[in-house]
Amino acid sequence: MAVSEEECSSTKSRSASNNGARYLAKCVLRGSVILQVVRGHFRSPTSNDIVFGKETSLELVIIGEDGIVHSVCEQAVFGTIKDLAVLHWKERFHYQNPQMQGRDLLVVVSDSGKLSLLRFCNEMHRFFPVTHVQLSSPGNLRNQLGRMLAIDSNSHISKFGDGNGERLEGDFLVSMERSWSCSYQFAFMNHGCFIATSAYEDRLAMFSISMATSSDIIDKRIFYPSEIEGDSGIARSVHRTSMDGTIWSMCFISKDLNQPSRGYNPVLAIILNRRGAVLTELVLLEWAIIENTVRAISQYAESGHLAHSIVEVPHLYGFAFMFRIGDALLMDLRDAHNPCCVYRTSFDILPTSVEQNFVEESCRVHDGDEDGIFNVAASALLELKDYVAKGDDPMNIDSDSGILKSSSKHVCALSWEPGNEKNSRMMFCVDTGELFMIEISFDSDGPRVNLSDCLYRGLSCKALLWVAGGFLAALVEMGDGMVLQLEQGRLVHRSPIQNIAPILDMAVVDCHDEEHDQMFACCGVTPEGSLRIIRSGISLEKLLRTAPIYQGITGIWTVKMKVSDSYHSFLVLSFVEETRVLSVGLSFTDVTDSVGFQPDVSTLACGIVDDGLLVQIHRNGVKLCLPTTVAHPDGIPLSCPICTSWFPETISISLGAVGYNSIVVATSSPCFIYILGVRSVSAYQYEIYEMQHVRLQNEVSCISIPHKHFDKKPSFFLNNLVGNSCAAALLIGVNIGRIFVIGTHKPSVEILSFLPDEGLRILASGAISLTNTLGTAVSGCIPQDVRLVLVDRFYVLSGLRNGMLLRFELPAASMVFSSELSSHSTSVSSCSVNDADTTLSNMMVPNSIGPQMCAINISEETNINSPVSLQLIAIRRIGVTPVFLVPLSDSLEADIIALSDRPWLLQSARHSLSYTSISFQPSTHVTPVSSIECPMGILFVAENSLHLVEMVHSKRLNVQKFYLGGTPRKVLYHSESRLLLVMRTELNQDTYSSDICCVDPLSGSLLSSFKLELGETGKSMELVRVVNEQVLVVGTSLSSGPAMMPSGEAESTKGRLIVLCLEHMQNSDSGSMTFCSKAGLSSQRTSPFREIVGYAAEQLSGSSLCSSPDDTSCDGVRLEESEAWQLRLAYTTTWPGMVLSICPYLDRYFLASAGNSFYVCGFPNDNPQRVRRFSVGRTRFMIITLTAHFTRIAVGDCRDGVVFYSYHEDSKKLEQLYCDPEQRLVADCILMDVDTAVVSDRKGSIAVLSCSNHFEDNASPECNLTLKCSYYMGEIAMSIKKGSFSYKLPADDILKGCDGSNAIIDFSENSIMASTLLGSIIMFIPISREEHELLEAVQARLVVHPLTAPILGNDHNEFRSRASSVRKAGVPKILDGDMLAQFLELTNMQQEAVLALPLGSLETVTSSSKQALPSPISVNRVVQLLERIHYALN
Repeated sequence: MAVSEEECSSTKSRSASNNGARYLAKCVLRGSVILQVVRGHFRSPTSNDIVFGKETSLELVIIGEDGIVHSVCEQAVFGTIKDLAVLHWKERFHYQNPQMQGRDLLVVVSDSGKLSLLRFCNEMHRFFPVTHVQLSSPGNLRNQLGRMLAIDSNSHISKFGDGNGERLEGDFLVSMERSWSCSYQFAFMNHGCFIATSAYEDRLAMFSISMATSSDIIDKRIFYPSEIEGDSGIARSVHRTSMDGTIWSMCFISKDLNQPSRGYNPVLAIILNRRGAVLTELVLLEWAIIENTVRAISQYAESGHLAHSIVEVPHLYGFAFMFRIGDALLMDLRDAHNPCCVYRTSFDILPTSVEQNFVEESCRVHDGDEDGIFNVAASALLELKDYVAKGDDPMNIDSDSGILKSSSKHVCALSWEPGNEKNSRMMFCVDTGELFMIEISFDSDGPRVNLSDCLYRGLSCKALLWVAGGFLAALVEMGDGMVLQLEQGRLVHRSPIQNIAPILDMAVVDCHDEEHDQMFACCGVTPEGSLRIIRSGISLEKLLRTAPIYQGITGIWTVKMKVSDSYHSFLVLSFVEETRVLSVGLSFTDVTDSVGFQPDVSTLACGIVDDGLLVQIHRNGVKLCLPTTVAHPDGIPLSCPICTSWFPETISISLGAVGYNSIVVATSSPCFIYILGVRSVSAYQYEIYEMQHVRLQNEVSCISIPHKHFDKKPSFFLNNLVGNSCAAALLIGVNIGRIFVIGTHKPSVEILSFLPDEGLRILASGAISLTNTLGTAVSGCIPQDVRLVLVDRFYVLSGLRNGMLLRFELPAASMVFSSELSSHSTSVSSCSVNDADTTLSNMMVPNSIGPQMCAINISEETNINSPVSLQLIAIRRIGVTPVFLVPLSDSLEADIIALSDRPWLLQSARHSLSYTSISFQPSTHVTPVSSIECPMGILFVAENSLHLVEMVHSKRLNVQKFYLGGTPRKVLYHSESRLLLVMRTELNQDTYSSDICCVDPLSGSLLSSFKLELGETGKSMELVRVVNEQVLVVGTSLSSGPAMMPSGEAESTKGRLIVLCLEHMQNSDSGSMTFCSKAGLSSQRTSPFREIVGYAAEQLSGSSLCSSPDDTSCDGVRLEESEAWQLRLAYTTTWPGMVLSICPYLDRYFLASAGNSFYVCGFPNDNPQRVRRFSVGRTRFMIITLTAHFTRIAVGDCRDGVVFYSYHEDSKKLEQLYCDPEQRLVADCILMDVDTAVVSDRKGSIAVLSCSNHFEDNASPECNLTLKCSYYMGEIAMSIKKGSFSYKLPADDILKGCDGSNAIIDFSENSIMASTLLGSIIMFIPISREEHELLEAVQARLVVHPLTAPILGNDHNEFRSRASSVRKAGVPKILDGDMLAQFLELTNMQQEAVLALPLGSLETVTSSSKQALPSPISVNRVVQLLERIHYALN
């Protein structure tokens, strides 16, 4: 994709497709802001899982032993998450679903107005709802329940361990909300547990959880005040106190159940800010279970400090911390009627900070920001503010809440240590970024609070989570978070947690003529502002590229010396008529002669059959080699390798495979398959012997042997196998080393087993018969590669020669066991082979067994029992060239690289077929390579070069970071200099310090900068063409106050318009410049391999520099250029208002706004040192954006939305043409053509407006634009760009000929890219009317099907059309690509079940779609269309 930077030069630029704009929206990069974090056992009773709540998505991660965060899965929720908590499983819980036993539930409240309980499904690899409880109507109103959560599950009785007798975690879990905290307590009691949820103000509700198997999970419920719910089962007469005010925090106060009591009535503590009150107070509420009433039993308030949150102390029943501005109070609430403070900890005099500071100062809340991005991002989208501080004016989203403007420190995040029942320890962060630990102890005088010294200093944290292993996840809202580890009383940094939010601007360019465009984004705020390169797909760290000397490679493999080795020993390269063997290590050295492989033939396959025994398969025979110590230290101590060979009689080998203790080769004419073994003759002497050969009716196209014997798994793993079916039969009592998989020209895939006493048997078989939408057979379905995979179940992957990928599974209905395996197999031979199952290591004496020949045609073999039929589960097309499958390790559950037109990573643990692109160029061959220096290496063959890369599993985002400091606001690409121009503000923590700098896009080095005046803030900039050169026009602010009033009108301010010329200069040194690395930043990682086959390792050109996503600089980058570029001031003038927007116009003018006015400006006589204002236009409110397309001008202001203008050059006047039909708080706007505008607003929506139905001759200021379509993202898009995008596959020409499809349209200049404050990148892809109708019908079914419906209970149609009039008849919807993408994650049967839902019952489908679509809808047609989009987006 590429962003179009050129304006159309013809009035015929109107796009016919936009007259009926139809788009599909797909999130290509999910938001990275983590607002909530919880821990639990979601995948299994022993898994230590972490869930990130990211506003519009959930991400499940784990922290490895190395302290690196690994993402397990992420899913969109199709709603807005407000709060998360965990309902821990306890021994007395009895769920109806046995799979839920031992697993925790995730509790979520959202804008759906429902309380949702979610469980994790391992099979589908995602969360699913267990139940929903309706709390209120959908939305975000202040008085709607569902703002905050608290859980009471007091559990001092039961034990829940990890198998070692220790508790996995404590009963308390806390997550932070906003800049003050919200707390959750988890405890278990004899009668169940309780959940509380509150509105932002005035209201709350409590629920009891049932443990019985025959009832719903939610047993009882009560609303307070009760009149908000009409449930007849809820008591009406409730003794209550006024709750008028804002609920800031709440938690349950547990009781010691060992103490005598008449019954258990849960007590809820809340921090309440009453209307009109300056301070907050602590209120204790009790739910009387028997009377079913809620009453306020006590209140507590102290003058002076403002309390903002309360959190209970785990394992100390009745004690809680109340955090206030400046201090924390340890409260004794054991007698809930008489709360009292027993210990006070002041934050004004904290211990000295540690010497090694991560960041000198924390991020501040900023005044005078007209965009309001800081406060909006800090509070997340549409998060409600304090009523007292804000009022109800929608323009107040730009103002600060004012609640925490205090010189005193306050706690902004905290977390309790898990699993510590003896001493309660808490880690907390104050707003200055300092981390401390509190330990609570008891002595004769009562409880004492021991405060540690400062353990770490960094950015102020949004949330903390203390997890097992002493790791602490510290999450920052507008910068990278980090994983810290507690060691010897100090916190040590282990790894970053990437966060690119907020994205303030972006530029998509093809810099340095690379094959793929790159997105450069302005991310973060001071002091962590950075420029990020965002790429699609899985991140690779590029380590080495050789010279392009490897022409004609036909195969590439890595081989170990011993089966149990952790690292590879040899790299085998096969050419057309040659084979070379290289050692793997610090250097790749040619050891072909020392290994013994035949060098003058092309190798078909190779591998290891036992320790020290390597096998080479070529067309003429099979060669067994014992390498010498020259090739490997564990080789034989002889001068030459010992070799022996086996040759077939009069025929050539077509292909083969090598496994542990087994060799399988096949011939093509005639079609034979040979099973070979190896036995010891004497010391260092072995022979290859034939155990059986069989004649086949169909030629074999590929063979795959599992690398290892199956290792026993825990019992719960076996129980998860599907129905103890064929998978269990293969698993139990069968040596996986005796099983292999073949593909045939029939075409088919077959699982075979060679048993010594029964010979060769077909265990399972699956025919391949694919048809297109017209019923015609698809050609080229011969398997190119096959793999057996075992993750919870057995399945077979097959890559076809036509670029398709298939997944076969054993049917669950086939209930067979190991003892019955023979009854479900087809016997090939009755010949027995004695002792053939003995391992090679035990064969130290000559074996008397000779080759067994059974020339039997399998197809002619008659047997009562047939092999099990493999079930075709999923079909995908990933290209047009043959698909090769390369596992990343020898494990049967390893992820697999699927190599076709481009490399893809198949997640083996995922349901159906789930694949993600690998961020690398098209390649012909690939193999994993593991060494001490590079344990996770991958070797690609591309463009006749070997590319050594490392898959960066530790990076959750494929993002490269260039630290810039300050807050990067705008980024542009200057094509002539090939440099990025970046506007930075708030340099050195100074709000009114700005500059424009030139940045090298390869290294991130700052080459030069233009400093603005002291007190001047950069606001906008744009490249404008003057004849044959481009100048940079910059707009600034000279005022310190806000740009606009709360009403939206412009404030009385001043700004400056600056024109800069980018000039190149000769360097004083010998034509080169060296840039030093920035202080405190990591250096570029160098390749561990120094040379390969005698050639020096080349540094990767282009994208290799700083190739690691977290590399922030390149040390000693030397630019071999004779020119340096710098910015020179050409013109400046002061304007009456902040210059917030600049836009080129008609190649000879530019537009600039100041306040509520905008000007048409130009350069008289093409002189950039002079600027003339030709015309002026005015709006009612502050102008936010300006954009133009040919003669059309679109102006976006902060209230009236988008207004169209036209400029008449003859009269030098601006004419207003069309107005926005709705009031709109514009965030950004672009013109797709002269008739169509795309606008994002500050409420999270994108709308397409058009005037194509009007005629300009009859236009008047009262004419309104027409809403063509709208889409609620749930995130604010601060930058939208027009781009090019084509989802035409290389296979489309083939598909077009075979299925008659001619609806593939290339909308090359009409796609839209949007970047949001939460760090998301969303693509809006134009599609044809026929495609829209098809996918709309599919989406209507997906949103109601249990497997794909929104997991938080949202009405999908209501959510995506929220705050818009798009629901009116005749207006097409923008389709939800995230919802549609779920269709590709389903199996074929599930896809058919979704499409089989009756269309008449789906109200979300337009009547035209119902009439136009055939019934039933073809699965293949839908999959093909979604595959094209998925392929192009990746």
